[in-house]
This record gives sequence, structure tokens and C-alpha cells, in this order.
Amino acid sequence: MKFLFTTLITILLGVSSLHAQNSVSVQIQAERLTDTSGILKIQLKSTDSTAFFAAEQTANNNPFTAQLHLSGIDSQMVVLNKVKTLGTPIFQKDATGNSLTLYMDSVTFIYPLHLTKDSTTLKGSFVWLGKKGDDYPSNEEKVKVIIPAANGNTLTDNGSDGKSQSLWSIFLLTFGAGLLAIITPCVFPLIPVTVSFFLKRSKSRAEGVRNAVWYSISIIAIYTIPTLLLTLIFGDTILYTISTAAITNLFFFAIFIVFAISFFGAFELNLPSSWANKADQKAGKGGLIGIFFMALTLVIVSFSCTGPIVGTLLGQTSTKGVGIAPVLGMLGFGVGLALPFSLFAFFPSMLSALPKSGGWLNSVKVVFGFIELALALKFLSNVDLIYHWHLLNRDVFLVLWIVVFFLMGMYLLGKLKFSHDSDLPYLTVPRLFFAIITFSFALYLVPGLWGASLQPLSGFIPPATTQDFNLDNLKYKIDDLKGASFHSSNSDGAKALPPQKYTDRLEVPFGLTAYFDLDEGMAAAKILKKPIMLDFTGHSCPNCRKMEEQVWKNPEVLDRIKNNFVLVSLYVDESTELPLNEQVTLPNGAKLTTVGEKNLNYEVTKFGLNAQPLYMFLDLNGEPLSNIKYGYDPDVTKFIQHLDAVKEAFEKKMQ
Repeated sequence: MKFLFTTLITILLGVSSLHAQNSVSVQIQAERLTDTSGILKIQLKSTDSTAFFAAEQTANNNPFTAQLHLSGIDSQMVVLNKVKTLGTPIFQKDATGNSLTLYMDSVTFIYPLHLTKDSTTLKGSFVWLGKKGDDYPSNEEKVKVIIPAANGNTLTDNGSDGKSQSLWSIFLLTFGAGLLAIITPCVFPLIPVTVSFFLKRSKSRAEGVRNAVWYSISIIAIYTIPTLLLTLIFGDTILYTISTAAITNLFFFAIFIVFAISFFGAFELNLPSSWANKADQKAGKGGLIGIFFMALTLVIVSFSCTGPIVGTLLGQTSTKGVGIAPVLGMLGFGVGLALPFSLFAFFPSMLSALPKSGGWLNSVKVVFGFIELALALKFLSNVDLIYHWHLLNRDVFLVLWIVVFFLMGMYLLGKLKFSHDSDLPYLTVPRLFFAIITFSFALYLVPGLWGASLQPLSGFIPPATTQDFNLDNLKYKIDDLKGASFHSSNSDGAKALPPQKYTDRLEVPFGLTAYFDLDEGMAAAKILKKPIMLDFTGHSCPNCRKMEEQVWKNPEVLDRIKNNFVLVSLYVDESTELPLNEQVTLPNGAKLTTVGEKNLNYEVTKFGLNAQPLYMFLDLNGEPLSNIKYGYDPDVTKFIQHLDAVKEAFEKKMQ
């Protein structure tokens, strides 16, 4: 009987432990921050509403805590009594009335590490404890992490994975856009005609497939090679420079307006017919060269539909600040556009499943017209911000977008009709669902008129600082009145002058105080004895706005920027002209005449990078506290760790 009871208890404990393992995921990782410091990060996530107890911070062996046990000499490197806990705390009382602090659904424990310059291995176990109703699930996780040796840099750059993920996301985005271009009226009717032509013209099906594949490869090359050549000839930042220039954005605005009017049926927009005729003549010669010119003919003929998509993608991928991004973007678009031609050549029976051309293609074109109109406003907004026209402040911009997408929804429902539209005797299910999505998007924009952050769109809409009435910013203005937004004096009572230059046209969000001139910021930092946070940004930088809305706005980040740093925001596309005594002629003969040109030159010469956002941190001598070129990364925890690490590096220098 005793054996049976023991076996039953063992089984029950095993089932409980198995359930805990299935419902709770644990991630354990460590990283080196400086030559002699690092962090051990343990993240717990629950899928069944389990709350987690905090980690042990004292030596009182409290059983209601998560506990880390490391073995060996390296265990002395972990600072157990300074563990940081990131999560949303909740407070409960147990059956005896004792107060309990738990973290619902997820929590992250960050243990500071004292390291040597050599490689370090941490081994041991981590026991977490949770609470779900009256149950207390727990489990023991093995810990084995290797911290690499110091490489001589102040901080180790861990951004390569993020860059790879960013490039991969660019390829997927542009690949999807290429597939989307297939259903445009300029391309869709050509699919069955082109594939059938190859299969009938060829002596065998294998030859037909080969020709169709070469046709697809030619399409990819036509879109990719020009972008690659521009990058190789003029450098990997040429497309970025072009895409963020005010004149380029104004040009895109004009082009997209023309495209939108054309899509609405006012006129047909095509490249010169002589181009298509010459390419078509070359295509008639046959062979692989002839097939290449057939692909070129397709690109030219379909320009009126694919041109706006290509222009948008080039603009968006170029602003990533990565030289290979636009090339990879055009590669993705070419692959997406060419893939159906190869697929239908391999499986010609699929051609019969294609819907017939008709009025629905014209409807697609008109819908693209509304989208092009919205994108045109985005490009005009960039110019408006650069030149401070204040024509398209955030609220005006949102009103226009709401109207555009509302009218698009009305068109999808058949309530708007253009002269070249076919009759719509009934509403199809796809049109209904697209209309629902469009109206929902328009309604989603409405709260932004009163200051809602609209974070997913933060890279597309003007910043909240351009909006006159913003409920979300009232709390920051109240803090400003109380003097909580800028600590202008140090512990000795010495006061720093507030920002003076360019404050009439530049500002930063969330009640932060920023200097817009490096010399002013450096003078303030020396008085306040705080490190400088350099914020290389731009009016036409979508990722800058995303970082501000998704990362800076976090209370922990905001508190650190306000209290631990002197913020210096350097706009690289600011059009304000420099005073004559500040204008500089470079050794190559180029003259820096505007604030933006001066800031961009400083970024390139000092840090060897032309990309925004870029966050660098300086000591009181103007030297970097970190070699990490910290760019766009929406990981709040990682940014907090970086801020803490550079603050620690600064304090060590000041000792």
C-alpha cells in the first residue's frame, strides 16, 4: 500500500511538472556588455495565465521566489542581490495574509555579471515558481551559457542578426508586392498569352519550360541589375540619399498624383510606344536574346501599373540605410512578378483555373489609384517637414487619409462609379471583405485626430509634435510646467543653459528636452556631468518615428533619457541655412551650407555611417562610450540594457 501511494504521488508530480513545462517557456541567454561586465537574462512566458514569483534578491532563502544556482568559480561573477525584474507586477495576499508580488503571463530577470576578458561559461540551474489559482507550478531549468571573450571594443555589437532579419523581411515584403503586381490590368492578361506562346512555339515541352524560365530570369535581371549598378557606381548609400532628399520626395509626390489620376481613368499613362516597339522588334529574332527583349517589352508595357509599386518599394527599402537593401528589394519584386510565368509553364493546366479578364481588373486599377493618392500625401508630408511649411500637420494628414480610404470603401461597395467602370449588378464576397477592411482602417485612424499614437503607422504619418491638439501629450506638457522634463542643474547647483538654436522649428516628442546643435549639447553635458545621447534623425526617416513611438515612449526608456543623458538630436535633412561663420568647405570642394549637411557630414566622418536612426553616446571629451552603431531595433529591453551599459561606462570614466 505504501508503495502504491508513493507511486501515485510520483506520477502526479510528474504530470504537474510536464504541464508546467508545456505551458511555460523559458529563454536563458547571456551577453558581454564591456570588457568586465555583462548580463544574464532569463525570460519566462506563460500560455495559461500563470503568474510568476520574483527572483531572489537577498540571502533569506525565501521559498516564494525564483532561484538561480550556479556552480564553479564562475558562479562568483553573478551579482544575485542586484537582479532587475522587467514585467507588470500584481499584488495578492496568501491564506495567512502575507503580501505576494507576482508577474502575470511574462517576466524577465536580468542578473548583472562581473567578468574577466576571457571567455566564461556559466553552468547551473534556475528554479522558477508560479501561481495559478490554488496551484503553485514550478520547474528546474538547466543553465549552460558561454560568454565570448572581450574583443577590445567598449561594447560588443550584436546587431548582425537584426540586420539579417531586416534584409529577409525586405525580401519577403517586395516578393509579396511582385505577386500583387500580377493582378494589375497591365500584367494579368499577358500571363496566359505569354505562357501559351512559349509552349506552342517550342519543339518540346521541355524547351517551352526552359524558355519560360529564361523569360522569368530576364524579368528579375531587368529589375535588379540597374539598382545594383547604381549602388556599385555611386556607393551603397546613393539610393538612400536620393530617397530622403526633399526634391526626390517632391518628385515622387508629383509622379504618384499623376499615376493616381491615370488609374482613376482620366488618361492612359505609358512609356513612349517607340520603346516597346523597338523591344518587340528585338524579341521577334528568337533565341535567348529575343526572349530577353520579350521580358523587356513586358516591363515597359506594364510600367503604368508596376511603376508606382516599384517607386514605393525603392523609397521604403532605401531608407533602411543598408546598401544591399534596395538591390534585395528589387530582386524580391522581380522574383514575385516572374514566378507565375514559370509556374504556369511547368503546370500549364493551371491556366484554365485563372479568372477571365474583365471589369474586375479595372476595379483593381482604381483601388490602386486610391492607394497611390495616399502614398503621394506621404511623400508630400516628408517635404513639408523638411521645409517647415506646416501644410500637412499630423491632424490634416490624417483627415485626408480618412477621406481617401472612406471613398475607397464606397467605391468597393459600388457607391462610387467612374466613367470607364463596368456595371456592378451585385456585390461579390471579396469586394465586401475588402470594403470592410478599408472602412475599418479609416475608422482606426480617427482616434489619431486627438493624439492616439497609431504605432503601426508611426513611420508613415507625420510625428505627433506637428499636431496642435494632442491629448496624449498633455501629461508631458504638465511635466514640462512642473520642470520635470529637463534637469538643468547638477548636484553642485551649477545650471546649464536650455537649448537655443533651432528650437523655433525643431522639437522632440514626449516632453523631452533636446539640443539641436552639438556644441550647445556638449556645453550642457559638461555642466551637468552627464553623457551625451546623439540622436541622428531626419524629417523623412520613417524608422526614426517608429523608434520614438515604440521604444522611446516606454516609461523606463523615457525616464533614462530624461535623467541620465543630455539628448542631442541632429537632423540630417534640416534645410535651415547655417550662419556664414559656420559654413565649411570640405577638402573635396563641397560646401556645407545647411544644418542637415553639417550633421550628416559629422555622422559620416565621425562614425562612418550614413543611416538614420543612429544612436551614439559620447563622454565629456566627445569620444564614443560604445562602438555599437545602434540603429532601428524595436526591442525595448535591449535598448534599456544598452542605455544602462553606456551609463555605466561613463561613470567608470568619471571615477
